[in-house]
Amino acid sequence: MSVEIAERLTNLATKIEQQRSSIETEEATKNAFVMPFISLVLGYDVFNPNEVIPEFTADVGTKKGEKIDYAIVKDGVVQILIECKHIGSPLNIKHASQLFRYFAVANARIAVLTNGDEYQFFTDLDKPNRMDEKPFLVVQVSDLDTALVPELKKLTKDAFDLDSIINAAEELKYVGEIKRVLAAQFNAPDSDWVKFLTSRVYEGAFTQRVREQFTGLVEKASRQFLSDRVNDRLKAALGGQSAIEATPGYDPSGESENVAEISIENAEKKDGIETTLEELEGFHIVRAIACSEVPPTRIAQRDTKTYFGVLLDDNNRRPIARLWFNTSQKYIGLFDAEKNETRHPIETIDEIYKYAEHIRATVHFYD
Repeated sequence: MSVEIAERLTNLATKIEQQRSSIETEEATKNAFVMPFISLVLGYDVFNPNEVIPEFTADVGTKKGEKIDYAIVKDGVVQILIECKHIGSPLNIKHASQLFRYFAVANARIAVLTNGDEYQFFTDLDKPNRMDEKPFLVVQVSDLDTALVPELKKLTKDAFDLDSIINAAEELKYVGEIKRVLAAQFNAPDSDWVKFLTSRVYEGAFTQRVREQFTGLVEKASRQFLSDRVNDRLKAALGGQSAIEATPGYDPSGESENVAEISIENAEKKDGIETTLEELEGFHIVRAIACSEVPPTRIAQRDTKTYFGVLLDDNNRRPIARLWFNTSQKYIGLFDAEKNETRHPIETIDEIYKYAEHIRATVHFYD
């Protein structure tokens, strides 16, 4: 079931990528993205008012006639409230005023704020019957964290388990917040973080001069740490050869450009695209296979929001393979002479080697 949800989210991500620029209103966002999410991902019948109530109304104090975009009903009880914003709108707690008012009145335990791509899930961990100000789960369809798919599954019609959701919500909330804090500190460390790390390695007074010196050192150490992690993963995939040694242009004399910096730069988010360690591992394996047929400098990578492409001569018309790693079930997409793609499920990155002959043959289609 989780695999099916992940695949449907991948398909929805493709739709978002293709149609995002043409969606100009909140209503269009709901029709194009939110209703398919409710229907295809969560499994509720959007055309059955016993399951999904659009424009749900429940008078709240002096507020009469206010409406929530959708209420999802399970076992005759409103369980989930959904408030929608335009696909281009950044989400923040200011957008959730109606959700706050409706949360206690409707007796729902789950509230969702969405712009059709990002879904923020709230409950009442801090105070009973009062919606928390911070979400316990954040899912972005176009940049899916597959580790969250099993948690999303608990909200589906067939597997709805409110107790399990609430029990896991606190851990999910704080783990998610810690990950976001760490990401922010790696990108731009603040004074407290710099002071914390400096105190572990420097015994002198933490003066302004020391702060300025160690801010740069913390940034550099963070990048090198992440680079080392990338290289370790790639080294394991390449059977002992380091990722730096396997990179075209590597010069052991030290005169080449800093490929460790390049590796970590490729692993950072660009234009909403995140290149993962597994995708980099997969790319190096495909390139290692194809290098028996063509020089390694001709094997290029091009990441997208839905798949990681491996190309000959950095040409989209010459695809060698596609790595579909953004779902819990991973696939490698391979091509025939007519450029028709077939996806093959794989459990581990090393299984790419099973398709070595096909990859080599694909290179010969173009060369």
